[in-house]
Amino acid sequence: MPSNKHSFIEDVQAIIIATLLASLGVMLFKTTGLLIGGTAGLSFLGQYATQFSFSEIFFIINLPFYILSYKQLGWKFTLKTFVAVLLLSVFVEFTPTFITVSFLDPIYSAVVGGLLIGFGLLMLFRHGASLGGLMILAQFLNQKYKIPIGKFQMSVDFVVLLLAIFIVDWRAILLSILGATACNLILVINHKPGRYSGK
Repeated sequence: MPSNKHSFIEDVQAIIIATLLASLGVMLFKTTGLLIGGTAGLSFLGQYATQFSFSEIFFIINLPFYILSYKQLGWKFTLKTFVAVLLLSVFVEFTPTFITVSFLDPIYSAVVGGLLIGFGLLMLFRHGASLGGLMILAQFLNQKYKIPIGKFQMSVDFVVLLLAIFIVDWRAILLSILGATACNLILVINHKPGRYSGK
């Protein structure tokens, strides 16, 4: 009987494709001044409030979470997550050199950007990885206590967007909520314990 486990090559291609999709979603958000939740959202807030780039803050803010990841989820998950975070940081930094957007509707950006990030996250979760930070905590709570990742992430996103009130205007907040909803709907609908057997 064939194994359901992913091969090394399958994991590599999934992590690359997932981070490319997520980086395109992040680029859409950045272009229209929107926010996403979780660690990425905190990185956006840091970028808007400081002189550091999204990629720099995103990479650094994830470092403490690798301890939890290693102790609770194992070295394979931690290594895959580290690579995914590194790739996303690089892709977000260099994507604007390949794409120039002359017009981008903020509503389209919120919905499509959220869907792209959601699909990227879903692919990473199904290959035993994440985008670090609070997503490591979400994965741990899902495996340990069966708390749905999408619902946990939605709660975290709500808190991050509340904090954003002090940095960005209310229209960007509303559109960011739309984007976060699109992203988390992908996870709520498609990521359920026991539904996917590949590891």
